[in-house]
Amino acid sequence: MRHASTLMVQGTTSDAGKSTLVAGLARLLWRRGVRVAPFKPQNMALNSAVTVDGGEIGRAQALQAVAAGLEPHTDMNPVLLKPSTDIGAQVIIHGRAVANLSARDYHEYKPRAMAAVLESYGRLTDKYEAVLVEGAGSPAEINLRDRDIANMGFAEEVDCPVILVADIDRGGVFAHLVGTLDLLSPSEQARVKGFVINRFRGDIGLLQSGLDWLEERTGRPVLGVLPYLHGLFLDAEDALADARAEKGEARLRVVAPVYPRISNHTDLDALRLHPQVDFSWVGPGQPIPPADLIVLPGSKSVQADLAWLRAQGWETALRRHLRYGGKLVAICGGYQMLGRQLHDPQGLEGAPASLPGLGLLDVETTLEAEKQLVNVTGTLALPDAPTVKGYEIHMGVTRGAALERPAAHLADGRPDGVQSDDGQILGTYLHGLFDHPDALAALLAWAGVSDAERIDLAARREADLNRLADSMEKHLHLDRLAACFGDGAAARALRPSSPAALA
Repeated sequence: MRHASTLMVQGTTSDAGKSTLVAGLARLLWRRGVRVAPFKPQNMALNSAVTVDGGEIGRAQALQAVAAGLEPHTDMNPVLLKPSTDIGAQVIIHGRAVANLSARDYHEYKPRAMAAVLESYGRLTDKYEAVLVEGAGSPAEINLRDRDIANMGFAEEVDCPVILVADIDRGGVFAHLVGTLDLLSPSEQARVKGFVINRFRGDIGLLQSGLDWLEERTGRPVLGVLPYLHGLFLDAEDALADARAEKGEARLRVVAPVYPRISNHTDLDALRLHPQVDFSWVGPGQPIPPADLIVLPGSKSVQADLAWLRAQGWETALRRHLRYGGKLVAICGGYQMLGRQLHDPQGLEGAPASLPGLGLLDVETTLEAEKQLVNVTGTLALPDAPTVKGYEIHMGVTRGAALERPAAHLADGRPDGVQSDDGQILGTYLHGLFDHPDALAALLAWAGVSDAERIDLAARREADLNRLADSMEKHLHLDRLAACFGDGAAARALRPSSPAALA
């Protein structure tokens, strides 16, 4: 079948810019009046979001939905893999966990996964005028070609055009593009309609001879060269932001550990971006610096990550930090680690076992098969009861005496989390804890900065999506891009002669 309003973005490598390109194109088309939806057949990520239909998808697709003016829906990412070990993952189909499979077993499962992918894709193409599809990794991964559902396997199945994006900031951009194209089969090569070069900085005139060579060598157009956008904030699909901004007015030192299976680290974006917060990730083997606030983020494998935490010296560091009056926030898996015991009787995250927790809160957590997936609003149990908005994604059920002093009161009537009696520890299941400006201000005041600058993460995200779309308006050849779509609303909106394009 042929869907002229579908365009697939594939990358020469991971982190080439696929997610960013889809988000920017979604915002560009939405601003031109096109009903457009994002779609990623298969995603492997530990950053996820709760959808309007009560499921779970990759966070990048939730961002792309926002870019398209939509509520995130499970059809936008029908297959999500959440790694629990180096060779195994929880498999989520249409927003619900269905199995924990090894890489080999998942390979056998792929035909069933493809059926779910095609079901979701069909619903999106029935409902929207354009669908922007994001690939995963690279289509040139020869060992993954058999039963592929994430890249060319999907594109061949639905007969959609493809554009390739490469990151010039990594170096070797022409080798990446030509090499990727050469490794595709003839039918796959035929569906590649053009190239986008991402994250360019320098004199474009010095690049032109290479662009001319690339077009002559491949017979395909360069659709645009996108500049490196400094300070661009978009929710990360999985990779940690490695840049540490210089902040002359930082008044609060915040650190967080990078566990092997850290999840939803986007929870800390508001702290990382705040001009008065000196935030740093602490990876394996790195010394644990002194801090005013330590944050324990979420984890996909809580028992294993707790063992890692202990091996890295964090247990001693946390007790010393609290002894000297420091504050501690723990989210989801991090919150579970603070209790007296962690129980996994069904082996949901590994072998069935119970493990002593850090013993900093009088609670115990038991992992249960049914995952909690819900978007929530409420108020924090802090002065002035500030508004908090977030979402829950967890399989643990926490019980104990400490729950009598909750961290938040949710709008559905439930309490959430724990505050310690001494006021130094706050544990919660709420992902997005710091995102609302009121909650962020209250938590910074609780941690020691009572007059912190107010920042709005949602407003910053909107501004940067528009900034990204503005850059694409300027640096992409929209007429060439329109040709990639064939006929339909997206192509008409991108052509210079269209009323939307002239608006």
